[in-house]
Amino acid sequence: MENKQEPTEILNAKLLQALVKGENKVFRKTFLNMHFYDQAQFYLALTDEQRHLLYHILDPHEVGDFFDTIEDDLPEMTELLAEMDPQYAAELLNSMFDDNAADILEHLPKEDVDHYLSLMDKADAIQLRKLLHYDTETAGGIMTTNFVSLRADLTVGQALAELKREADEAETIYYVYLVDADRYLVGVITLRDLIITDNHTKLAEVMTPNVITASVHDEQADVAQKIRDYDFIALPVVDDAQKLVGIITVDDVIEVIDDEAQSDYSGLAGVDVDDVSENPFKAASKRLPWLITLLFLGMSTATLINHYESLLSEASILAVFISLITGTAGNAGTQSLAVAVRRLALSNDDKPKLLRLIGSEILTGLVTGVVTGLTITLIVGIWKQNFVLGLTIGLAMTAAITVANLAGSLIPMLMDKLGFDPAVASGPFITTLSDLTSVLIYFSIAQIFLHAFLN
Repeated sequence: MENKQEPTEILNAKLLQALVKGENKVFRKTFLNMHFYDQAQFYLALTDEQRHLLYHILDPHEVGDFFDTIEDDLPEMTELLAEMDPQYAAELLNSMFDDNAADILEHLPKEDVDHYLSLMDKADAIQLRKLLHYDTETAGGIMTTNFVSLRADLTVGQALAELKREADEAETIYYVYLVDADRYLVGVITLRDLIITDNHTKLAEVMTPNVITASVHDEQADVAQKIRDYDFIALPVVDDAQKLVGIITVDDVIEVIDDEAQSDYSGLAGVDVDDVSENPFKAASKRLPWLITLLFLGMSTATLINHYESLLSEASILAVFISLITGTAGNAGTQSLAVAVRRLALSNDDKPKLLRLIGSEILTGLVTGVVTGLTITLIVGIWKQNFVLGLTIGLAMTAAITVANLAGSLIPMLMDKLGFDPAVASGPFITTLSDLTSVLIYFSIAQIFLHAFLN
């Protein structure tokens, strides 16, 4: 008979009813059969009073299972833990995978962190403190210490028996890392190879000795790129002494990719896209600094236009095309910026040389500029029946696009060389800078052809 799953809304309604009515056995049976993610979503939708009922029904380990799926930087996380009995909260954090628990503790006030750690088993607390020691955006900061490592001198049969004993505490067992007596990483073997190999064979005979690793100090973006390049499910992490201290799993890498994408989007937009607060005053306070900065940069463009006031009074037709040229140049600069930020995200081996990049971007700018310039030359020439005016607009458009294209590529590279996030060279910044340069180019070329298109 086909087993059809109930729609989530209906299931959650039944669960809530069982929770409120105190039907604990019904609630536990239904709730614990759900996926951890669905458990977390149900939990987050509860009121304070309903969550307290849940704490009396589920033990800390059962709550910790679905807490592993909750975003660690959730704004309410401090309040969620504070509403629990401190010992309950400490046991919950202790039951989570170490990397997830450390991520949550990273966002809590120091006094809360110290309090929760003091209530944990001493060995577990020391392990979490070690993880908290690493920078959050490094391999050490995102790795987990819940992994299986075995001595390389074991037989396959001994390894499988050991794996059965330790697997419950590990975040993943697809790879088994092999170490020597001093915990130096010497090899790796997959679970598949363990299963199909004779039980009497030594692990050292069938392991892969050349292990790809990450250092605890490696940037998280570099780690994500390495896992992507090698198509790994997990990557071992070693300390300065080359001893195995943790692993980074693919779910951690997905979070890193998401964080990096949000960072890039925020930079390109000039606003924190992860801040979805509905409070208009809070949202405005986040956006105003960039807007005020760009306002002053925009004033430079206004000042430049004012400088050419006499030119505009002599040929007022030029004012019609200011926004057209600045807007098109800004769009070209933003396109170039997006490509440049993506290029910088690639591994170093794939980054082109500076001179070759400059040549490529100049050529790209010229091609797009010439095509766009010819198009606007024909349009303006036919529209205004003045092909000299059209040529003036076309030349200005070509030069403005070329310069904007080059700036959009080189400014992120300069930011990267100086150690800043290249996404800081945001779309609004490039657009405003393009306005300034394109206005200067436009009026400079217009002055040269002024008497020709006025006659």
